[in-house]
Amino acid sequence: MLTKKVSKIFEEARKEGRKYLLEPEAKTICMDYGIPVTKFNVAKTAEEAVKFAEEIGYPTVLKIVSPDVIHKFDVGGVALNLKGPEDIQDAYKKILANVKKHKPDAKITGVLVQEMAPPSTEVIVGATKDPQFGPALMFGLGGIFVEVLKDVTFRIAPITEQDAREMITEVKAYPVLKGYRGQPPADIDSIVKILLNTSKLVMDHLEIKELDLNPIMVYAKGAKTVDARIILE
Repeated sequence: MLTKKVSKIFEEARKEGRKYLLEPEAKTICMDYGIPVTKFNVAKTAEEAVKFAEEIGYPTVLKIVSPDVIHKFDVGGVALNLKGPEDIQDAYKKILANVKKHKPDAKITGVLVQEMAPPSTEVIVGATKDPQFGPALMFGLGGIFVEVLKDVTFRIAPITEQDAREMITEVKAYPVLKGYRGQPPADIDSIVKILLNTSKLVMDHLEIKELDLNPIMVYAKGAKTVDARIILE
């Protein structure tokens, strides 16, 4: 599924000498491959940010979009849980001021306006390119499970549906996905679909060195990728 849209994004990044794709670029690629993401748009002004937030619906999140800012939180480039036009305008100005203070030479493309995904079970899907075996997929639950316990599973791409289901059931935290302490079971089929579509994406585009979908909020029905990162070779 080598679409013109995806090829154009890679081409533009190469022309600009960028290995890190911008978040809206990474999310556009995800959407093209049937990987669900939070609703988003890129604003160039505070007024535009308010307009997009109204269209997306509150609460919303603002994030800086810049090829020179990889870790947005470190420079004060993110504002969460914004509930109205005043919040948006204030946050927009603060984000730009923070980035100019911490990274005065950063080229700012705009500010990402995205829906604030309701809290739920968090999972992570990733991919890295192994020099010997090619793309390898990773799956795990978010937060403490991956950060502290390193509770993740791997498969060499391309994967089958059976591979995807085994990756999910192999993590020690699998019972959390089945419903834990009164929580509804997570939509396993949605996770399977994301794993299969991610496998297809990294096989179609072998120039992808790393891919990180983190976190993905999984609900009783459906899932949403909150943050997407793609690094090219």
